[in-house]
Amino acid sequence: MYTRRSSPVSPDPSPAGLGRQRSDRSDRSHRGDWGDRGGRGDRSSPRRTRAFGALFAAATLLASACTSGGSTNSGRPAAEAALAALPRSTPAALAPYYGQRLTWRDCGAPGFQCATMRAPLDYTKPDDGSIRLAVARKKATGPGERLGSLLVNPGGPGGSAIGYLQQYAGIGYPSDVRARYDIVAVDPRGVARSEPVECLDGRAMDRYTQSDFTPDDEKETEELVGAYKRFAEGCGADSPDVLRHLSTAEAARDMDILRATLGDPKLTYVGASYGTFLGATYAGLFPNRVGRLVLDGAMDPSLPARRMNLDQTAGFETAFQAFARDCVRQRECPLGTKAGEVGKNLKSFFRKLDAKPIPTGDPDGRRLGESLATTGVIAAMYDEGAWGHLRNALSAAMEENDGAGLLGLSDSYYERDADGGYSNLMFANAAVNCLDLPSAFATPDEVRASLPAFEKASPVFGEGLAWATLNCAYWPVAPTGEPHRIEAKGAAPIVVVGTTRDPATPYRWAQALSHQLSSARLLTYEGDGHTAYGRGSKCVDNTINAYLLRGTPPSREKHC
Repeated sequence: MYTRRSSPVSPDPSPAGLGRQRSDRSDRSHRGDWGDRGGRGDRSSPRRTRAFGALFAAATLLASACTSGGSTNSGRPAAEAALAALPRSTPAALAPYYGQRLTWRDCGAPGFQCATMRAPLDYTKPDDGSIRLAVARKKATGPGERLGSLLVNPGGPGGSAIGYLQQYAGIGYPSDVRARYDIVAVDPRGVARSEPVECLDGRAMDRYTQSDFTPDDEKETEELVGAYKRFAEGCGADSPDVLRHLSTAEAARDMDILRATLGDPKLTYVGASYGTFLGATYAGLFPNRVGRLVLDGAMDPSLPARRMNLDQTAGFETAFQAFARDCVRQRECPLGTKAGEVGKNLKSFFRKLDAKPIPTGDPDGRRLGESLATTGVIAAMYDEGAWGHLRNALSAAMEENDGAGLLGLSDSYYERDADGGYSNLMFANAAVNCLDLPSAFATPDEVRASLPAFEKASPVFGEGLAWATLNCAYWPVAPTGEPHRIEAKGAAPIVVVGTTRDPATPYRWAQALSHQLSSARLLTYEGDGHTAYGRGSKCVDNTINAYLLRGTPPSREKHC
C-alpha cells in the first residue's frame, strides 16, 4: 500500500511528537496568525491514487479528463487543452509569500525540523487571506557537496508527506541521496497538519465504511446516496471557504513558494501515485523551474473520469489475477485450486457477507460485511508482500467465520486506529478529487447503465468501484478543474516510472504521461505492486539514484 511498509497490514506507529489532533473547528482563521497546527495520530502516508483513493470513501478517480464518459464532464476534447505555464516573473501580490523566511524548530523525531509556511488561500485574491502549511525537513547528512532540497510526496490525495518523510524518506532513502540532499515535505493544503479537512467523527465514519456499496434495490440505493450526502455535508460543515481551495493546481503553486523559501532555483522532487499528478502539474505550471523530477506510479491527466475509473478497475483486476495465480500455487489457498475459479469463489463469498456479516471480535461491535471485506482485499493488492496475510485472513473468514484479519486490512487502508479514530486521509481525498474533476456520474441511473462495462473490467471489484464514483455528485462545492494534457515544454528531463502490473496506477497511464511531457524519460518496471522506487529492484533504484545524484536520466525506454 505504501512503499516503506512490507504490507498494509500493520502500519508503523507514529514517532513521538508527530501526531495530529482533531482541529478545533472554531479556530479556522486564514488571516494573520499562522502558527503551527497540531494534529492527530499520523501514520506514514499511503501511495494511494485518487481513484480508489477510496474505494468506498471518495472515489472519483484522479483528476483530469473529459472526453467520452462522465455525464457531467464539459465535453471538450482533452486533446484541445494543455495546462498553460504561468508567467516566469512572480506577481507583486505574491512577493510577501515568496519572500517569507521559515522558522525551523525541532519537532519530536530526532534529526527532523518543522516549520509553518503561508500561502494564499485563493491565488486569484492573494491579499484576501492565507492558509498555513506544515513543512518538515531532514538536513543533508554529508559527506559530499550538498545538492539542495529534495521534496517528497507519497500520494493520496490525502497522504501526509510529513509522515512519509519522518517514517521513511528521511531515514530510508538511499544513504547517498540523504547525504547530499535536505529531504523536505509539505503536507498539501487540507491534509494532515495543513488545515486538515474534517468530515465525520469516528462513529459516523464507521457507519460510512460499512455502507452497502453494491446496492441490490432502490431502497439500498437510497441508503447509499444518503451516506454519500451525509459524508459531503459533514465536509462542507467544516470550512467551506477552505474546501473551495484544495485543488492540485493550488497545491502545486504552494510547492513553488516552498522551493523559493528553501533557496532552491529549481525544484527537485520525488512523487508517487497521486504525487505524480501533483509533480506533473508543477512542471506544467513552472517548466523553467523543473530540476530533477521523478514521477513514480504515474497518473494520466488527460483521461475522462469514467475512463480513469475503468482503467483502475481493470488495474485491480490485473493485480488480483496475479494474486490468484500465486494463491493456487501455495499449499492452502482458501479460494480454490485453479486460478480461474479464485475470482468466482471470492465474489460468492462477498455475496454471503452482503447477506450475513460475520463476527470480527471488534470492541466497537463491527462485523465484516461485503464492503469492509472488499476494501480489505483491495488493500492487499497494493503490495504483493501482503498476499500471504490476505490468504490467512480469507482462510479465517471463510473457514472459521472470523473476520478480524480482513477487518484489520480494511482499517489499515482507511487509516483507522485502535481507538476508533480516523486520520483525515479519506476526507482530504474526497475534497481534492471532487474539486479537481466533475463527478463521473451524476445519478444512480447513470451508474447502473455503466455497470456492465465496470464488471467486464473486473468481475470481482467492478460493481463496487462503479458505485464508488458517485460520491462527488453530492459534493458541497463545485469542481474547478477539468481534464488536460501536461506538456511542460522547456522543462529539464523528467523521469516517469511505471510498473507493468500496478493495480492503482495502470502502466498505460505512465506511458501516456511520458508521451505528453515534452522531456519525459519512461522507466518501466516489469513487476507487481504499486510504484517501483525502493521496492527491491536494484535496476530501478540505481537508475533513479543516478538521476538524482548526477543528473543523468535513463534512456527514453529503459526497462527493469
